[in-house]
Amino acid sequence: MTLRSEILEQPEVIRGLLERERSNLESIVRALKGMDFQYVYLAARGTSDNAGRYAEYVFGSLNHLPFALATPSLFTRYHQVPRLEGALALGISQSGQSPDVVAVLAEARRQGRPTLAITNRPDSPIGRTADFVINLGAGEERAVAATKTYTASLAAVALLAALLSGDQSALDRLGAIPGEVDQVLSREAHYREAAQRMASMERCVVLGRGYHYATAFEWALKMKEMAYVLADPYSPADFMHGPVALIDRTFPVLAVATRGDVMDSMLEVLESVQRDQQARLVVLSDDPRALRLAEVPLELPGAAPEWLAPIVAAVAGQLFSYHLTLEKGLNPETPRSIHKVTETE
Repeated sequence: MTLRSEILEQPEVIRGLLERERSNLESIVRALKGMDFQYVYLAARGTSDNAGRYAEYVFGSLNHLPFALATPSLFTRYHQVPRLEGALALGISQSGQSPDVVAVLAEARRQGRPTLAITNRPDSPIGRTADFVINLGAGEERAVAATKTYTASLAAVALLAALLSGDQSALDRLGAIPGEVDQVLSREAHYREAAQRMASMERCVVLGRGYHYATAFEWALKMKEMAYVLADPYSPADFMHGPVALIDRTFPVLAVATRGDVMDSMLEVLESVQRDQQARLVVLSDDPRALRLAEVPLELPGAAPEWLAPIVAAVAGQLFSYHLTLEKGLNPETPRSIHKVTETE
């Protein structure tokens, strides 16, 4: 099994999760509705942390729940744990092995708070610690770079939020996402050709706003760990408050800009850096206006609503990063210095 084969598995993995875990999540939602929680407290690392960035927007928009990111070192190093009254503690860990994520859930449970784990290994330490477990069921992921477990994590978050909201239209729309991921995979040659055009890239910034703030971080991570490109992710607002000074004709700007409430503001930023910095724009989008601005357009199928578009966009980012790695003569299966399971405390 190769990284590419795991990328290609994603429609079936997401489809399987939505079908298999639906009844489990319905039971979890019934239990959670009887519990007193006012916000979600997230513990995660790496790719799972990017899934948490997505969860922050989805739980905020669909469920009106505030979101807080855990500081695991307070639990494992400083031993000065915060009071977690009102929290639903959520741990996301594909391997379920991260001691610091487990420590956060264990302390939340000690304080009598409900705990929920999203993992590909329900029999792992995080699965054994949590009150409730969502099994990604992605099968073994051999490649070091997480692909199918990342999009499955996003799908699990989306399904949980939709069930918590009771919005049947949201559930129906989520069910169409595997087909839209299939459409992305059918355009692999398009992303390969784009990667060929950017093969000399050694550094870049990656922009994404709103739901795609998570996509920017995840795409940047894939560029770093596979293609060894120094990729810094930003929201456009933070980018324009200083880092834009880095940009000139030699410094590529990658951007995720799909139709939705932040589209106009993304267009303003892209137009600005094209006009004022003559930036090389690589734009992942379903909107012709954004694609016309790009030196290297990466077209997405345009059916996904804004809150679900990160699942589809993540797969396109994976394909671009994978083929960029090959164009650079690197091996995407064995990135240097990193391992499949990283245990941090």
